[in-house]
Amino acid sequence: MRMLINAPETVVADALRGMAAAHPELRVDVERRVVVRGDAPVAGQVALVSGGGSGHEPLHAGFVGPGMLTAACPGEVFTSPVPDQMVRAAAAVNAGAGVLFVVKNYTGDVLNFDMAAELAEDDGLRVERVLVNDDVAVSDSLYTAGRRGTGATLFVEKLAGAAAEEGAPLEHVAAVARRVNDSSRSFGVALSACTTPAKGSPTFELPDGELELGVGIHGEPGRERRPMMASREIADYAVGAVLDDLRPSGPVLALVNGMGASPLLELYGFAAEVRRVLDARRVPVARTLVGNYVTSLDMAGCSVTLCAVDDELVRLWDAPVRTPALRWGR
Repeated sequence: MRMLINAPETVVADALRGMAAAHPELRVDVERRVVVRGDAPVAGQVALVSGGGSGHEPLHAGFVGPGMLTAACPGEVFTSPVPDQMVRAAAAVNAGAGVLFVVKNYTGDVLNFDMAAELAEDDGLRVERVLVNDDVAVSDSLYTAGRRGTGATLFVEKLAGAAAEEGAPLEHVAAVARRVNDSSRSFGVALSACTTPAKGSPTFELPDGELELGVGIHGEPGRERRPMMASREIADYAVGAVLDDLRPSGPVLALVNGMGASPLLELYGFAAEVRRVLDARRVPVARTLVGNYVTSLDMAGCSVTLCAVDDELVRLWDAPVRTPALRWGR
């Protein structure tokens, strides 16, 4: 096993210590596993709290800051955070305007965030929950009832975070988040398996010369395996699967997301192929984001997420954001 770690048991805590050192604008509680925006709670502003298993960085802690999340709760690698983390995060960021929980559709995350919401409401907090379930590849996967939550999580957190930053009430921020999720679809492709620190070997078998179409961000099986395809062929398949389900009637936001090990040289080349397919299908592209944002440790591969947008959503996308992983407009 060749990993830049001390020990599998300390990998998350070590990463949080490094985040604290690199980003003093955040409050990082290493022991209790909560990352909070440094100026929280922000008076009169809805707070956004999300989280999930570690190994998908920069999701979610890398999206904490003005214009996006107010707090994030990192679990162990590929393991949901626990309700105590979520309740602690909600209490730390609640400014009286309410708290929105953004939850990826994985069974552990859903159960624990639901429990946390009930506990927070018992403490007098107003809580809304939004479920992200954008993956069109499969339904009812290994860890999921229904569609998996993947790349659209970034769109939900950015656009709802911008609405919260503007001072919108909780009901409106939650409505934006739900609209973004309903308007988004994703499809992922694996060129290699990922390796968890605890296991020290690939989490699934992917023979040389093959790829997995429709893979999940934990290495869950997709639709099918095929012999290795050229970038243009992968784009034809992945974008086609997204568009066949989404069927946008206007412009889209496009996310070309790396799974962790594919370099930007490859991702930008793939983004060109994605744009080729969208142009051929006469789908206007309002904005494009390329990079490693919703990853799966050291998996090689990519995903495509499209979100159908109107003028309001484009304005919220362009609104200032300042987080470790996304920053523009300031």
